Amino acid sequence: MAEILKGITCLLLMLAQKRGNVKELVVHLYDAVIIQYMDTLKLAVPSLIYTLQNNLQYVAISNLPAATFQVTYQLKILTTALFSVLLLRKSLSRLQWGSLVILFIGVAVVQSEQAGGKESVASSGQNYVVGLIAVAVSCLSSGFAGVYFERILKGSSASVWLRNVQLGIFGTALGLLAMWQQDGAAVAERGFFYGYTPLVWCVILNQAFGGLLVAVVVKYADNILKGFATSLSIVVSTAASVHLFGFHVDVPFALGAGLVIGAVYLYSLPRTPEPILVTSSQTLPHKEPFLPKSVLAK
Repeated sequence: MAEILKGITCLLLMLAQKRGNVKELVVHLYDAVIIQYMDTLKLAVPSLIYTLQNNLQYVAISNLPAATFQVTYQLKILTTALFSVLLLRKSLSRLQWGSLVILFIGVAVVQSEQAGGKESVASSGQNYVVGLIAVAVSCLSSGFAGVYFERILKGSSASVWLRNVQLGIFGTALGLLAMWQQDGAAVAERGFFYGYTPLVWCVILNQAFGGLLVAVVVKYADNILKGFATSLSIVVSTAASVHLFGFHVDVPFALGAGLVIGAVYLYSLPRTPEPILVTSSQTLPHKEPFLPKSVLAK
């Protein structure tokens, strides 16, 4: 349902861009999805990974406290950076690499503090090890899928909304396949929307429109604002866990969370331009008041 809602929203936005011309939208979708089917098939890879990632997040949050999951999941920043270097040949500044080290330390502090309370976690029906494994695989899949999607997005002129529609096609198909395999008999007996409480709809809406909001933030703002939003979400999640789940914030957790928030902010800072060194052979004579056109062209 989250994939379907995302697809419907993107179709409405694309229809608005076409000024309500349904025929023009249909022709555009037919050309982009059917005629250029090889381009569409490229989206099957991130769609499969995103489907895996979304399900792993449910496994992780079911076995970890909400605040611990939120902080630990920030490892996706590290995996995204690593895959960006490997796949997109990006270079990171010393400040950004330093922020990744701080992120490692912060997450390690949170995990070591949580590991000391395994008995209390197990007594509540949660499995701390399973939660950590789910978070780790989810972070790896998030980093790879994000960088792979970025590579596809920047390698063509297709809009973000069209790419989300293409992703939604595979995501919906994979979701229906998983549903039929795991709960096919129950769905046939009780109906597709059995158990869809208002809380479930809230989760679906959050998954659907939250993903689109990230795309809007990256497109119309920058990673600095996204970094601030990520840091704020950690603080809000921790504060909510105190009141909703009785989560106890002690000094180690506060220190680890603070390091993670600081790392997210430092990583999002813009890179300072490197100074240009001018050798003696490049120094112009003092009698030339202006740069020659050949130098300016370079």
